[in-house]
Amino acid sequence: MKLFLKEHTLLIALNILQFTAILLLYWLDGYRNLLPALYAIFIGFFLLICYLCYQYVSRRSFYKRLSRPLETLDESLQKSSQHPVSEALDDLLRSQYKHYQQQINTIEKEREEHLKLMDQWVHQMKTPISVIELTAQNLDEPDSSSIREETERMKSGLHTILYMARLRTMEQDFHIKPIHLESLVHEVNGENKRFYIRNQVYPKVDERTAGLTVQSDEKWLYFILTQLILNAVKYSAGKSNAVLISMYERGKEAVLEVQDFGIGIPEADKKRIFDAFYTGENGRKFRESTGMGLYLIKEAVEYLHHRIELESQVGEGTIFRIVFSDTQRL
Repeated sequence: MKLFLKEHTLLIALNILQFTAILLLYWLDGYRNLLPALYAIFIGFFLLICYLCYQYVSRRSFYKRLSRPLETLDESLQKSSQHPVSEALDDLLRSQYKHYQQQINTIEKEREEHLKLMDQWVHQMKTPISVIELTAQNLDEPDSSSIREETERMKSGLHTILYMARLRTMEQDFHIKPIHLESLVHEVNGENKRFYIRNQVYPKVDERTAGLTVQSDEKWLYFILTQLILNAVKYSAGKSNAVLISMYERGKEAVLEVQDFGIGIPEADKKRIFDAFYTGENGRKFRESTGMGLYLIKEAVEYLHHRIELESQVGEGTIFRIVFSDTQRL
C-alpha cells in the first residue's frame, strides 16, 4: 500500500491543485454560487478514488511483490499480473535469472576444475617429498633431521590445502561409521611421533571412559584431531613437555579433549580464533601460523553435526573439546 501511494502521490497532488485552481477561478470571476463547482469537484474526486481503487486492486499482487524481498531465486520467475509494466518486469527478471544461472554454472565449472587441479597437485607433490625423505635418511645428522623436519611441514601444509579444497564438497564425501576414539588417538599419535620428539612435547592419553565409540567420519575426525594436537604441541614447546588427550562421557555425550599447558589464547582473540586466516597475537609470534587450521576444524565439526568448545587462560594453557551426541561402548 505504501508503495502504491508513493507512486500516485503526484497524481493525487495534481488533482487537488487542479480542483483548487478551478474554485479560485470561479471565485475571482465573481461567481459566488460555488455549489455546482463543488459538485463537479466531488464527482472528480469520486472518479479519482474509483480509479485509484481499481489500480490498487488489479495490481495488488504486483505491489506486494515489489514490497518484499525474494526468498529464493525461483520466485523471480513468478508472474505478477497482466499489466504491461508487470509483464515487462517479469520479462526482465526472467532474463536476469537466466543470466545469473549461466554465470553460476560457469563459476561452478571453474571451481570444480580448480579443486581438481589442487587435488592432483597435492598428490603429485607427495612423491617428491617422499623421495626427499628417503634421501635424507642417508645423510648425516643434523642435516638428515633438518630436512625431514622441513618435509613434514610441507606435508602438513599440503594436507591443509587438500582439506580446504574438499571442505565445500565434504557433504558428498561423508562416510559416517562407528569410530573407536582410543584407536584413533593412538593412530594420530603414532603418525606424529617425530613431531613430538622434535618439540620435546609428549602426549598423555587419559581414557576415562573405556571403549568409547562415536558416530563420525573417520577421515575428517582424524584431520581435526591432528590439527588440534599439532597446535597444542606448537604452542607448548619450551613451556611444557606434555599435552593431555582425554576421552570421556559427559551426560549422554562423548567428549574428545585436547589440553595443552602452553602460552594460552588472549581474551581478545577468542571470539575470532575460528575465523579464516585470523592468526591473532600468538600467530604473529609463531610465524608458521596460517590461520586456517582452526577455521577448517570449526567448519568440519559443524558439517559433522558435532560441537567444539574452547577454554583458555593466558600463561596456563588451552583446552579444545569435540563433543559428540551419538556414543556407544565397545
